[in-house]
Amino acid sequence: MTAIQYFWRHPLAEQVREEGREEGRAQERAESVLRNLRWRRIDVPDAVRERVLASTDMDELGAWLERSYQVSDSWELFTEGS
Repeated sequence: MTAIQYFWRHPLAEQVREEGREEGRAQERAESVLRNLRWRRIDVPDAVRERVLASTDMDELGAWLERSYQVSDSWELFTEGS
């Protein structure tokens, strides 16, 4: 029993949990970008959807989320200064 409890406190277990949380945050931010575009009735081609969902860079996803409030075409998400 002690070995099992110790495993959850092990640094490796904590690292794995944190990586999972980071992936979850990135996934949610990507879905927020797409949800905002859908809400604004902007067409999102499969290539854009795949690129957004594939990103794990929180800064990049944050920039895309901010741009999703202003763009008129989903491809503009990937253009600096939009």
